[in-house]
Amino acid sequence: MALIARQKTPLEQGGVREQLRALDDAGVVGAFLGGEERAFQELVDRYQGRLLNFVYRTIGDRDRAEDLVQEVFIRVYRHISRFDRSKKFSTWIYTIASNLAKNELRNRSRNPLVLFQAIRAKFEDEDRPLQFEDTQYRPDDLFRKRHLREMVEQTVAQLPAHHREVFVLRELEGKSYEEIAEITGVNLGTVKSRLNRARTAFAEIIEPLVQ
Repeated sequence: MALIARQKTPLEQGGVREQLRALDDAGVVGAFLGGEERAFQELVDRYQGRLLNFVYRTIGDRDRAEDLVQEVFIRVYRHISRFDRSKKFSTWIYTIASNLAKNELRNRSRNPLVLFQAIRAKFEDEDRPLQFEDTQYRPDDLFRKRHLREMVEQTVAQLPAHHREVFVLRELEGKSYEEIAEITGVNLGTVKSRLNRARTAFAEIIEPLVQ
């Protein structure tokens, strides 16, 4: 789903676009607040796919996730002047997405499912995110990977929502503990506790399935 439909002009394809790409997030935000409308599209390009994956894995409904990501960017557009540029833009936008996903889950009576696109069900050390993308495989690995993905989907679907959220943010998005604390609005100790419990529960559930 394209959040912002536009025709690419020669100017967009040339210098201005490249200049925006070379900026960090704070610089792009500054350019947008300075009147460069194309800077907002740069923010969309940077975060649309990442946020869609995050929200989709959290609520388990791709169509609804697309709607929520659309709402994220609407809110960013309306309130970007309030963003504190001394802080990380990624944390701010993920916080908006997280709050919308939480509201969606609160409004549901069913348990959400979490779908992983490419799985390697192996935990690294505690301070590194899981590697779910494995680009080196042979054609005869496809059936095995499909079966493993199904098992992981079933496993993660059983995690409580507040455990699943920190699990996705840490293991799939690679966010730091501090960023997760800010995004979820809980203290650092709670983040680590929830993540440890999520990892333990995940391992306990999936272990009999992969033996």
